Amino acid sequence: MKGVLPKPTILELDEYDINQRIIEALTNTCSHAVLFSIVDEEKDAIQIAGQLRISLSSVYKTLVNLEKLSLIEIQRFHINSDSKKVKMYRSRIQAAEITINGNKSEVKLQRNIY
Repeated sequence: MKGVLPKPTILELDEYDINQRIIEALTNTCSHAVLFSIVDEEKDAIQIAGQLRISLSSVYKTLVNLEKLSLIEIQRFHINSDSKKVKMYRSRIQAAEITINGNKSEVKLQRNIY
């Protein structure tokens, strides 16, 4: 059968899956906005939601996904005026480059220096 791609190995599937999830996060409008709003300074979810004018629940969902992909980190915990512990988030990347060549995709991430 002409044009059929070879069946990928388990390791290739795993690598593709991570690359694909990172590409999806970087190209999703909400994830992209959240990720790059915390490049230069740490912020909590409420600050991010206020700055980007998106719902707090969307911000929390996005932060969980970005943290699972190791694109962000909790830089520290802050105690707010109500004596509640608040997570302060920071982007682990400063820039990203996505290359698609044939049936292969590559993601190059530039580490955030802070």
